[in-house]
Amino acid sequence: MSVPAMDSFKTILKFFTNQKTTIGYSFMAILTIGSERIFSMVSFQCPCNRKQNFAYGLTFLISPAVVLLAIGLFVSTRLWRLYTGCCLNPLKLCPRGNFMGCLQVFVKVLSGACIAPVMWLSVALLNGTFYECAVSGLEENMVVQIFCKNKTSSCQDELPRVPCSKSQLSPKENMDLLLMLRAQSQILGWSIIIIAATVALIGTCFKNCRSQVSYLQLTFQKIYMEKEQERFEVFAEDYATKLAERNLKSFFDNKIPEPFPFPNHKAWEEISAVYTFKQSEQYYSTLQRYVERADRDYSPEKRPVLEGQDGIEMI
Repeated sequence: MSVPAMDSFKTILKFFTNQKTTIGYSFMAILTIGSERIFSMVSFQCPCNRKQNFAYGLTFLISPAVVLLAIGLFVSTRLWRLYTGCCLNPLKLCPRGNFMGCLQVFVKVLSGACIAPVMWLSVALLNGTFYECAVSGLEENMVVQIFCKNKTSSCQDELPRVPCSKSQLSPKENMDLLLMLRAQSQILGWSIIIIAATVALIGTCFKNCRSQVSYLQLTFQKIYMEKEQERFEVFAEDYATKLAERNLKSFFDNKIPEPFPFPNHKAWEEISAVYTFKQSEQYYSTLQRYVERADRDYSPEKRPVLEGQDGIEMI
């Protein structure tokens, strides 16, 4: 490959690397739209029954959003950093004197996990299929009066069959009701998008306004955290491989294992904590703060803590 071609390839690769968050959200949006279309065309069949429409439509509208929220929380590294071990040490979840930092982390976790559910609700409501089925099954007088005002007397009885185009109403009345249902659904969809965008903008402005450091330093910290995580996985895999080889060699050779340098349990606890950037500290992660401490404990872990089937065991 020629030098200009190689430079062009590096430029493109760097662009995609810098825009990986945007690309990830775009891919999530495309996946959400595709999933919603599959649900609407393949699995969703409105029963067109007053007793079942609301529950059925609401299930298809809300259930995927709840599942996506659970997945978003499940894959959140920040959440597990906070939650792991908090039952044994509640102060780890929210240390004394750091309530605002703890609250900030929870807001970040929740806002990140809500992106996919908000996308699903927005796309589903803009399409209108699930909303039409759910609302047409409501028996509330106010709802019925909104749709059947100035309509024939049979409108109230035939409303649940409108989403299936099986009502006994005239084609014009059927289309009018369907358009009203779809318009309401799309208004709700756009409202969710506007509210989410407004909250995200205000939240970002508030966070940056109260930041103790400059924008470029925050950008540097973000880059550092990404690189530290990448290198941590490399180092962890390398050390895990060496430790496994050492233990296997000791087992098969039937000899006492050679000493192996390994951080102690307290060190693992300290670097696993969530770090909030402070102007008084020139650190960019809990790992950097730990390794630069003057009173750092270098003693190795003699008896590692492992979690067995019957609880916490010391081996």
